[in-house]
Amino acid sequence: MTLQQQIVGTAMQMTVCTLQPGQTAYCEAGKFLFKTSNVTMETRLSGPAGGRPGGVQPGGGAAGGMSGMLRQAMGTAMQAGQRALAGESLAFQYFSASGGEGTVGFAGVLPGEMRALELDGTRAWFAEKDAFVAAESTVHFGIAFQGGRTGRSGGEGFILEKFTGHGTVIIAGAGNFIDLNPADFGGRIEVDTGCIVAFEEGIEYGVQRIGGLDRQGLMNAVFGGEGLSLATLEGNGRVILQSMTIEGLANALKKAQGGDKQGPTGGLFSTHQG
Repeated sequence: MTLQQQIVGTAMQMTVCTLQPGQTAYCEAGKFLFKTSNVTMETRLSGPAGGRPGGVQPGGGAAGGMSGMLRQAMGTAMQAGQRALAGESLAFQYFSASGGEGTVGFAGVLPGEMRALELDGTRAWFAEKDAFVAAESTVHFGIAFQGGRTGRSGGEGFILEKFTGHGTVIIAGAGNFIDLNPADFGGRIEVDTGCIVAFEEGIEYGVQRIGGLDRQGLMNAVFGGEGLSLATLEGNGRVILQSMTIEGLANALKKAQGGDKQGPTGGLFSTHQG
């Protein structure tokens, strides 16, 4: 059952979802906006059960006994621990309608766009931290860890959100979105590490150093505003980029308040604490 949803707004979008009886959607804590009175809300530490009917974990019912309950508790603790390590919310909020259709609204935390992605079970989607807004209970939310070298070089790119299963997942970012396919640009694009919102499974994500340790390479790093690295995206698949970075937004707000911490050159001289 596809989640009926409508994205509304311009500068800071929100999504309004229609839940059918028996249908459940969930969001990260803090993304809920409003609901009708026939929609129940429940906060849990556990994520959705991988799209299993009714959210039943294997071995977790009556037949599983004490061992099933223990496995389920350990699984919940591991999920919460992963999310905490990734800097995500510990809890999810679940919404279900009873006695007819119900309506629930969700919003992101930054001024910008939202997208509804439809998963058919064949390809996962990866997103930057804090991009997740809400999804059907048939979509599984997980954490993906990039290779240590990539993560240390790329800053934002070490930990990603991963979505698998079937159904609708809604993500949000800062500024405006653009959809690209690296295959349309010779198979590879290079992107500011803070501008990546999400990409399909099959896209190879990496980080490369900007230039060498020569005069131009140092000029790029010190005065270019990008630091020493760019993200690379290769392959054939959908990529979503955002026009505004969180660091750029934070620096703009500080500057407007008379506390510009970026300095006159940006780049390596920025004193922003991410």
